[in-house]
Amino acid sequence: MSAAIDPNRQIALAKLFGARDLPLPRGITSICSAHPLVIEATLRRAVLQNEAVLIEATCNQVNQEGGYTGMKPADFRTFIERIAASVGFAAERIILGGDHLGPNPWRKLAAENAMVRAETMVAAYVEAGFEKLHLDTSMGCAGEPVALADELTAARAARLAKAAEEAARRSGRRLPVYVIGTEVPPPGGATHALDELEITRREAALRTLDVHRQAFAEAGVSSAMERVIAIVVQPGVEFGNANVALYRPERARKLISALDEMKGLLFEAHSTDYQPAAALSTLVDGGFAILKVGPGLTFALREALYGLDAIADVLSGGERAGGLAATMEEIMLAQPSHWAGHYSGTADEQRLQRHFSYSDRIRYYWPDARAATAVDELLARLPEAIPETLISQHLARLYPDVVEKRVAPKARDLCLAAIDAALAPYATATAPR
Repeated sequence: MSAAIDPNRQIALAKLFGARDLPLPRGITSICSAHPLVIEATLRRAVLQNEAVLIEATCNQVNQEGGYTGMKPADFRTFIERIAASVGFAAERIILGGDHLGPNPWRKLAAENAMVRAETMVAAYVEAGFEKLHLDTSMGCAGEPVALADELTAARAARLAKAAEEAARRSGRRLPVYVIGTEVPPPGGATHALDELEITRREAALRTLDVHRQAFAEAGVSSAMERVIAIVVQPGVEFGNANVALYRPERARKLISALDEMKGLLFEAHSTDYQPAAALSTLVDGGFAILKVGPGLTFALREALYGLDAIADVLSGGERAGGLAATMEEIMLAQPSHWAGHYSGTADEQRLQRHFSYSDRIRYYWPDARAATAVDELLARLPEAIPETLISQHLARLYPDVVEKRVAPKARDLCLAAIDAALAPYATATAPR
């Protein structure tokens, strides 16, 4: 496909943007994070670029029971809009999405019980004004296979779409657009070896569309199928704990050709974190016009915080017991549920992964009150202006911007700059040409 906006892309992005009177980009970055500094960095960049933003909450982060952030969908919207107001970004330019909406948070329960809760969750998202819903029913529940048959996945997705449509009409909200899929990468990165990564077959992508059309029709929501804008597939892009599978477009050519038979549809690329700028641009060129990123942004933030922790130790005359990294280790060991099933190996290997894994499962712990206090104490230990030489030593990626006065040598500014540097390749990949 050409680098210009092709008709399929125009149709899908126009549905996503709705009534917003903004020029359509070549693609759009989906920010999947609930960290306030990530959201602030995202919105600050959007202010400068005068564009819309797509911010998505995952089913585990935000749901009707609070998720691991403690936020329900309406709370998340308020949280995002409060940050937008603080940086002067218009709330109407924010597109809110729900990621992996389905039974995943309750998959240890029986399927019917999990699906009833998923219906309630989807309705809560719609009622809170979320406009883009990724319906993910591909995982098995208690007593079921890990991966379900396409027909069952589609039937459950149609059931959730029906709940969403009813919620929109009941609450007077805009009817949402949808993303579907049967070969969905796991949220938050892979736990299997990346050399086993299989690219979705062209025929499988077309079958995904066909079975969903049939299931939506049987559920009486054919009109919702007309608002499906993308399909999640596996183009050979993934990250694990210690390595990243880089996009190789030659391997995805057959898959990309399926878009020729999918009028008005895009592919949505998950787990694009840590991909080089050229790979992201090539993904967009190939029709993967929605690029999801999340852990890579909090990974960049954690790097900045740990660099600042090291700088604070130098300025205080030596290593201080009980710094940020030590506090985070204590919190993660006391509450292992977010990492224990994802990290393996020896005790030392697991310790390394807790702090430095690409999967960045430490991100689940930043909302903890003790973590927030530790970050505040770290920032309080640092001077108003941090010496450039220490930024060179411990935050080398940011040093050129500091020296050339694009970034102030202040702790908070450096954290935002680290996140922005991770966002920059996405802005380049999705910008009009």
